[in-house]
Amino acid sequence: FAAEGPVFCSGHDLKEFSNEDDVKHHSQVFELCAEVMTLIQKLPVPVIAKVNGLATAAGCQLVASCDIAVASEKSQFATPGVNIGLFCSTPAVALGRSLPRKVALEMLFTGEPLSAHEALMHGLVSKVVPEDRLEEETMKISQKICESSKSVLALGKATFYRQITQDLDTAYKITTKVMVDNLTLRDGQEGIEAFVQKRKPVWSH
Repeated sequence: FAAEGPVFCSGHDLKEFSNEDDVKHHSQVFELCAEVMTLIQKLPVPVIAKVNGLATAAGCQLVASCDIAVASEKSQFATPGVNIGLFCSTPAVALGRSLPRKVALEMLFTGEPLSAHEALMHGLVSKVVPEDRLEEETMKISQKICESSKSVLALGKATFYRQITQDLDTAYKITTKVMVDNLTLRDGQEGIEAFVQKRKPVWSH
């Protein structure tokens, strides 16, 4: 995900939440947003946010929902809904799963932004680079990912999100089975054979 201009994403258009619209309309807006955020994790490929500017409210939620986020040094991240009387409860779902609880709650309670380097320190973004290197660094990560097997990546991503909410024993049971399943994939065997034969693997996709 990327954007042009000084704002990566400012979230919802507040004009959609006037009293002229009914509760059903408001529910549809938030349900659609939640569907988009959850679909990101269900996609079989990694999703990268390339952030150059301000990401607020649902825009900050979008960054937190992506698998990887690369930000320019000028980027900022905020959940300022509390300041206009609409607490960022749905962004809090993604923030609470990406940031330490106290950092997420300070953002949610105050609306004050995190700088790009603060976002990196707390785990909201993966990397911070100068603005003139943002495209290059994002593409470098993307190209490296594209060198791997699509089926192996899809299995690994799905498993990561499945196990992360489990207790330790359950997480190991899930991932142990998946490692065995991974070995049954055509690309799983191809990768091991290529390693043993000291050659570059040829993936099925």
